[in-house]
Amino acid sequence: MTFYTFAKIVVKGIFKPIYRIEAIGVENIPKEGSVLLCANHISNLDPVALGITCPRPVIYMAKEELFRVPILKGIIKKLYAFPVKRGKADREALRKGLETLKSERILGIFPEGTRSKTGEIGKGLAGAGFFALKSDATVVPAAIIGPYRPFRKVKVVYGKPIDMKPLKEKRASSNEAIELIMDHIKEILLQYK
Repeated sequence: MTFYTFAKIVVKGIFKPIYRIEAIGVENIPKEGSVLLCANHISNLDPVALGITCPRPVIYMAKEELFRVPILKGIIKKLYAFPVKRGKADREALRKGLETLKSERILGIFPEGTRSKTGEIGKGLAGAGFFALKSDATVVPAAIIGPYRPFRKVKVVYGKPIDMKPLKEKRASSNEAIELIMDHIKEILLQYK
């Protein structure tokens, strides 16, 4: 058993009853192949919510500051996360993200780049659009809905995969791609809130 699987079992046993996590649309996650999983970001607990509800391991880009905390650094590395420098183009993180997708795994991204203080969805950054256009990954939008208060339900809703082919054919920009992805996340939020 991998550390990831062990951690998922333990955390799910604690987390799921406290936050009454409900997963919807899990069937929209392909059973194999590369997946770019894009979700809104409302809490530091979001990676955990996705990690315990997604049927396959999720590899995250995590802010580099987390890799400076001694104990945390070891844990998040064992959970397959890799660092990203926020606020600037990080070529190493982009390379690592594409590598993750080429190896047919799931790359989890919060396109807003930071948590929403209001709970409202923010503007998406171009990075997720770059991965969507430069890889053959299936792009799955997801919405996390809930206040993360004990015994209040948190919903994790996985939407249907987004068809990126028209944007790839017209050589769209990363900004156009992220707008499309964010529109899908907004639609899920409106439908399930």
